[in-house]
Amino acid sequence: MRTILLTLPLLAALPAGAAQPAAECLVPSKPGGAMDLTCKLAQKALQAKPGAPRLKLSYLPGGIGAVAWHTMVSQRRAEPDTLVAFSGGSLLNLAQGKFGKASPDDVRWVAALGVDYGVIAVPADSPYRSLRDLVEVLRRDPEKIVIGMSGTIGSQDWMKMALLARQAGLDPRQLRFVALEGGGEEFVAMQAGYVQVVSSDVSETALYTASGKVRVLAVLSDKRLTGAMAGVPTAREQGYDLVWPLIRGILMGPDVSDADYRRWVQAFDRIESAPEFAQMRAQIGLYPLALTGDALTRYIHQAVADYKRQARQFNLVREH
Repeated sequence: MRTILLTLPLLAALPAGAAQPAAECLVPSKPGGAMDLTCKLAQKALQAKPGAPRLKLSYLPGGIGAVAWHTMVSQRRAEPDTLVAFSGGSLLNLAQGKFGKASPDDVRWVAALGVDYGVIAVPADSPYRSLRDLVEVLRRDPEKIVIGMSGTIGSQDWMKMALLARQAGLDPRQLRFVALEGGGEEFVAMQAGYVQVVSSDVSETALYTASGKVRVLAVLSDKRLTGAMAGVPTAREQGYDLVWPLIRGILMGPDVSDADYRRWVQAFDRIESAPEFAQMRAQIGLYPLALTGDALTRYIHQAVADYKRQARQFNLVREH
């Protein structure tokens, strides 16, 4: 019965024996980052359900999510089977006004697939073996270290390092950053030697720690994480009160019908309640956070308000 409920709206209009059309998940970045992993998790979870809609991935990078956002709200507002990955970084951009006059009400929030946490990482052969080692060098010569981040000033990767710098008594404007498009590019740049430090997230970093090429100096969680990061100390353990959780999930266009929106909300409700989903989520470095529909929408509004208060500390909010 669960499969029938999940797929009936998609199949109702098809002639007998016809192939089921694929839904689409838009990745607002280049391949290799956490946005990519979000769509791939949704894809894998749907594939695990017999008869569920197939999900194809498409990539629409640009403007750290701005291109995908504006595409959905201006050109693809009512597509019933188009999903878009979002993250806490998307919400931070909304809070700062980086998507123009956009607000959380401009799209429909479908499902949170999990929560991620910030990390600060270096190459495996780096001389920096702890967060304190890194901070001491930044204090002595902040221009010595080039930091790779996804986005520009005000992005979540920038915010993490800015908050760390402030606690260390540094002006964030003294730090040297390289702005990149997505987490995948950060680690490519680090492996090529263009940057010495990466401000990233657990899910993105997990792709590279398994190869032994990356050392994580700190996870930005309130307590030690389980799984692959269990051996990595938190920033708090190292004397810096820096915690950075971020949601990862799926949204849809604003003019999607209530019936199609509910269909996808119910689909993700079923997916996330299945025992095998917890394992899929853990495999990509995400931790439990199951919110859909109205509950997720309330969470989003509160998160955007919280990000706005935080961004105002650095005069980053563009008032429209």
